[in-house]
Amino acid sequence: MATIKITQTGSPIRRDPSQRATLIGLGLNKMHRTVELTDTPEVRGMIRKVHHMVSVAE
Repeated sequence: MATIKITQTGSPIRRDPSQRATLIGLGLNKMHRTVELTDTPEVRGMIRKVHHMVSVAE
């Protein structure tokens, strides 16, 4: 199955609590941390919610 690399590039300070929770759900909680996840519609939806705080590499 395909995987994608997600890197946190923005700070969750002064963001909506649901956006903070989404970052934690993706496995991101510190700046410039990178995780590799399977490319599923659920993960894509989470990325869409915090697209302004992450960068995605296919």
